[in-house]
Amino acid sequence: MTNYKHVLVAVDVTEEAQEVLARGMLIAQKNDAALSLITVVRPLTYAYTGIEVAGLAAAAIDFESQAKASVENTLSELCAAHDLQPANTLVTFGTPATEIKNQAAAIGADLIVLGSHGKHGLGLLLGSTANGVLHGADCDVFTVRISAD
Repeated sequence: MTNYKHVLVAVDVTEEAQEVLARGMLIAQKNDAALSLITVVRPLTYAYTGIEVAGLAAAAIDFESQAKASVENTLSELCAAHDLQPANTLVTFGTPATEIKNQAAAIGADLIVLGSHGKHGLGLLLGSTANGVLHGADCDVFTVRISAD
C-alpha cells in the first residue's frame, strides 16, 4: 500500500467542493501527508473560441481578475471552514486538466483528488477534467464520485 506524502485536491467553487475536499483531507490525514488545494479558472477567451475577442481584451482582463478574486475568496472561506492554511492554495487560469497535472508535478504531489460527475455513456464516464487528469498524470489520481441530485 502506498503512503502518500503530498495530496493535491482539485476543487471548483461549487457545493461539491466540500465533498471532494473532505475526501482529500481524510486521505491526507490517514497518510500524515501535506495537503494543497487548487482551483482552475478558465480564461474568458476559452469560452468564446472561434470568435474574435481581441476587442474585448480590457473587459476580459477585468472580468478574469474579478473572477480570480471571487474564487480566492471562496477558497479562503473553504480553508477557514476546514482549518486549512490558505498558503497551500492556488488559483490559476487555463485548461483545468493541464493546470492540475502541471501543479501536481510542480509541488511533487503523489496523489491528485478531484470530483467526477457520473454521466451516462462510456465517453462521459469520468467527465472531461477527471479524464484529462487521469490520462497523463505522473501520480495516482483518486476521483470522488459526485452524484447528481
